[in-house]
Amino acid sequence: MRLIGLAGWSGSGKTTLLSRLIPELAARGVAVSTVKHAHHHFDVDRPGKDSFVHRESGARQVLVSSARRWALMTELRGAAEPPLTELLARLDAVDLVIVEGFKRDPHPKIEVFRDANAKPWLHPEDPAIIGIAADVAPPAGRLPHLHLDDVAGIADLVLARAVTLRG
Repeated sequence: MRLIGLAGWSGSGKTTLLSRLIPELAARGVAVSTVKHAHHHFDVDRPGKDSFVHRESGARQVLVSSARRWALMTELRGAAEPPLTELLARLDAVDLVIVEGFKRDPHPKIEVFRDANAKPWLHPEDPAIIGIAADVAPPAGRLPHLHLDDVAGIADLVLARAVTLRG
């Protein structure tokens, strides 16, 4: 599998870009999976659902299955959040894994930047950033820059710069 990340502040457009990038890559025959880093208190389950009752009752893992999909929820119950490498090891093999978030991890990343967000650029402080997708030109520098709407160009950059995972 190959890996690349999208990193940026909340509201920068990472999810919007990813929702446009996945179909572009799929049209090129690339099988894509994603890993999304979420806020501390996110939940995919809802009160009143049986799976929620199972978890709230103390089950460490709950696997929910149907004819359309399955999902495994694991309660950490005070344990540390698993590192990205451990999460990646749980995925089935695909051509490319795109990581959204995990901006402090050292994997190669494309910085997603939106000027209206009024946040600082990440790339001056992060040597793992290998390109920029933004709605404004970045400060002069060494990195390739593409507009947020240039999905085909960003897909080209992703495919050129994704790294092969070992192990």
